[in-house]
Amino acid sequence: MKAIIPVAGVGTNLRPLTYTQPKPLIPVAGKPIISFIIDQLKTVGVKDFVFVIGYLGEKIKHYIETTYPDIRKEFVVQEERNGSGHAIWTAREAINDTDELLIFFGDTIVDMDFVAMVNAPYSCLAVHEVEDPRQFGVVVMDDEENVIGVVEKPRIPKSNLGMVGFYKIKEVQALIDGLAYNIEQDLHTDGEFPLTDGFMRMIENGINFMTLPVKNWFDCGRHDVLLETNAILLDKEGYASSDLPNYDNSIIIHPVSIGENCKIVDSIIGPHVSIGANANIKASILKSSIIGDYVALKEVVLKRSVIGNDTSITGAGQRLNIGDNTEIDFS
Repeated sequence: MKAIIPVAGVGTNLRPLTYTQPKPLIPVAGKPIISFIIDQLKTVGVKDFVFVIGYLGEKIKHYIETTYPDIRKEFVVQEERNGSGHAIWTAREAINDTDELLIFFGDTIVDMDFVAMVNAPYSCLAVHEVEDPRQFGVVVMDDEENVIGVVEKPRIPKSNLGMVGFYKIKEVQALIDGLAYNIEQDLHTDGEFPLTDGFMRMIENGINFMTLPVKNWFDCGRHDVLLETNAILLDKEGYASSDLPNYDNSIIIHPVSIGENCKIVDSIIGPHVSIGANANIKASILKSSIIGDYVALKEVVLKRSVIGNDTSITGAGQRLNIGDNTEIDFS
């Protein structure tokens, strides 16, 4: 069994963060998104990984090579970003020798039974009910709960079962052949070749698919979801920092995740704040935010903010002498 993780996207919805930082390396609850994926797959015995890289791919490659020297890994470059199906097809030579394939998109965090996915008797699609199926690939099932179709971002949805970006494929060559057929015949959807269309080609050729629901799904492609995911994970056991030093004249409101070698003075931190390593924070208040490595903050108040690495922010200090019955709004 191999796992393939496409991470070639540019992360448009997370700009300006993703101008210099690939989306899979953005931290959530103290570690990059892609680390959640790799760590979860390692726990169920996956040792062979293929990464489809593109935009800022060298940063992803360097992180994986230095952080995970123990896994077997191969990197494939997707020169043209023509959709998720095209990304998998680009790596066809790296995956055609495996009997089973796990596909996990690099901007997704899920809470589910990974053992059940690995042991699924058929090709399997992880799914979750969504409010607006028009924004996702969806699964269509018959009255007996057999998968009869998959559709990418349907204009008129026949289902609210969204595909969450995690799949198990038992018929690997059939997937490659289906993707190749769509690409060679130029059968695209909205100008791209989505993986969903490759699955549909397999279904049309008689291959059985099953579904597996996930407990929680975090599609970390937008700022609001990124912050929500950070808060939810920090509330879970094992994610927040538990043994923190005494920061000078500062209050820490748990749960928080604070990296190594941080200097925090005269500040209030938390709840639901993640701070990277080597940050320097003075006279600031931070709540529900993600702060990168080597960030310097002085006299700032931040809430629901995402601050990239190597950033310096200094607030505008105020000196006030105010009488009775006064209202001031600095917003």
